[in-house]
Amino acid sequence: MALAIAFAGPARAWDHWGGDQGGTRFSNLAQITPANVDHLVRAWQFQTGDLANRPAAVMARTKFEATPLLVEDSLILCSPFNEVVALDPGTGEQKWRYDPKVSESLRPANRYVCRGVAYWRDDQAADGASCRSRVFMGTNDARVIALDARTGTPCADFGSNGEIAIDIGTKLLWPGEFQITSAPVVSRGVVVVGSSISDNARVEAPLGTVRGFDARSGRLRWSFDPLIHDGIDAGQANVWAPMSADDARGLVFLPTTSPSPDFWAGRRPGNDEHANSVVALKTETGELAWSFQAVHHDVWDYDMPAQPTLARIDTGEGMRDVVIQPTKQGFLFVLDRDTGKPVWPVEERAVPQGAAEGEQLSPTQPFPTHVPALVSQRFSLDDTFKFPIIGSPSCDALLKPLRNDGLYTPPSTQGTLEFPMTGGGVSWGGAAFDPVHQILYANASNAIHVIRLVPESEAEHFTPQPGTEFARQRGARFAMTRRFAMSRVGLPCNAPPWGELVAVDLKAGRILFRSTVGTVEDRAPLGLAFKWGTPLVNGVVVTAGGLVFTGAMDAYLRAFDAASGEELWQGRLPVPGVANPMTYLWKGEQYVAIAAGGHSEAGTTIGDSVVAFRLARPSEAPSLWSRTIDRPGGRFMGGAAAAAVVVALLAVGLWRCRRRARA
Repeated sequence: MALAIAFAGPARAWDHWGGDQGGTRFSNLAQITPANVDHLVRAWQFQTGDLANRPAAVMARTKFEATPLLVEDSLILCSPFNEVVALDPGTGEQKWRYDPKVSESLRPANRYVCRGVAYWRDDQAADGASCRSRVFMGTNDARVIALDARTGTPCADFGSNGEIAIDIGTKLLWPGEFQITSAPVVSRGVVVVGSSISDNARVEAPLGTVRGFDARSGRLRWSFDPLIHDGIDAGQANVWAPMSADDARGLVFLPTTSPSPDFWAGRRPGNDEHANSVVALKTETGELAWSFQAVHHDVWDYDMPAQPTLARIDTGEGMRDVVIQPTKQGFLFVLDRDTGKPVWPVEERAVPQGAAEGEQLSPTQPFPTHVPALVSQRFSLDDTFKFPIIGSPSCDALLKPLRNDGLYTPPSTQGTLEFPMTGGGVSWGGAAFDPVHQILYANASNAIHVIRLVPESEAEHFTPQPGTEFARQRGARFAMTRRFAMSRVGLPCNAPPWGELVAVDLKAGRILFRSTVGTVEDRAPLGLAFKWGTPLVNGVVVTAGGLVFTGAMDAYLRAFDAASGEELWQGRLPVPGVANPMTYLWKGEQYVAIAAGGHSEAGTTIGDSVVAFRLARPSEAPSLWSRTIDRPGGRFMGGAAAAAVVVALLAVGLWRCRRRARA
């Protein structure tokens, strides 16, 4: 129990994006339990105003992925346009707002998005001093901003009137090629900031430099380029996903991406160190402490997509401080926090060869041996989602011609089946770790991407099919196309489930359960709620009350039993909550909150809400509507019941008319 308390202090207040500096997303709050979770009611709903005040075409390029912080008696979060708002935790009423005036014509490569802000208290400042407590945010137009956490006023002593414009170091193809999407981390008085850079535009892309700024003055303390440029021509290897920090050790942990471009790497021979890696830097100097590479010479866009989870685990040979890195392939790499060495063996295994012209693949890739993969890593045509009688002819026609030699099949002009896709297994939502029961939880996606290389000579006048991404990869011998493998009826070609909550016993090295997350209700005709799961880029929160909360691509916040994986409750949202939920205690009541704004890349409905739930008070009760219509399938059943009543009334009316006519 002492271990739980050690981890749970920050998460009670939720003053870091991942609950604590190590991103465990664990809360020791236990007021909401499997026994009473069905008594949750909506406490409040806040709307940022974006939906009403911004053009529809601009809103169609948004992803509301923010996780609020509970700090300084306020819930503080950022909108996709980097507006920072502070809300009353009990009512959702706005306390203050700051607008950095991000341009609506920016066209950011990874959409308008802000996953969160970072909080820091300056212990050297006097009580009551302006900006003693600060909120830091990176913006879509590459600024770092510092605000007073109590008032939202820019901190005048940080940079120029509270902001720093990042020196990217190269001319951008367009203003949105380079942006900051994830929350910074603050440790030992240093604000560490990554970046998000457009994929596959060009070989000579901007560098993926990570920067450390003085939290008081904004002075640049250090910069670190993850990619070693000896004998290669590439940029990126940036850190777009959230980072973690260990104050006691003075380390910050970076999940790095692939170099440019993603799908042909002939101009960057070798393993591309320290790309596709977990990198530990000394927080105060930016000096490299250690690096572990999870993918060699990446040509699959298998970058490190998630915050490294810092945990203390029972390895079977005693307790050990570790870094757990989830990956898009569904792997969990468990590394010693001081050295970066694998806690359990990682084998270099031979992988498919036979690359495109000019390519030199790595003959092997690292495979963890103790903890099983969270998702399947091989797809056969027998796994295609087939309808009764007719099967799936459109998927068969799409998938049969593709090269498909299993995990790490290289991209090809023939067309390559990439499974897992470039957006999952695990994405930016990361994992959650329960230190009491020593169980890790993660959302994982199961879907296919079709990757095809287009020779440079054909790229200039190439016209992609509808629904297909086309990228020039300028400077490479090949352009690329990428498409989600879907049937003509709009469903993924692989059999469901398409999204799962997976629980893992790390010590035993086994999967405890898999639970399907999400339905097709918001996309299917008439609101049919087939429980097939939805792709999941967002993460979960686990509580000492024995619950796991998560959103999905349908419009519900869900609660699962942390021990069994049973789905216990759904809370209707205005639009899908494709963000990480959080939980907090306010005036004796436990709340669960999530941003519900949809996800434009996934094609969901778009909104601008934050919604919070709490247990019903003595004078309250969940409404009949919330227990019936506002549950998956409820709208279909309600509509069917209403239609049945109408048909019955029409039949009675017709019968009476005929009876009168006979009389």
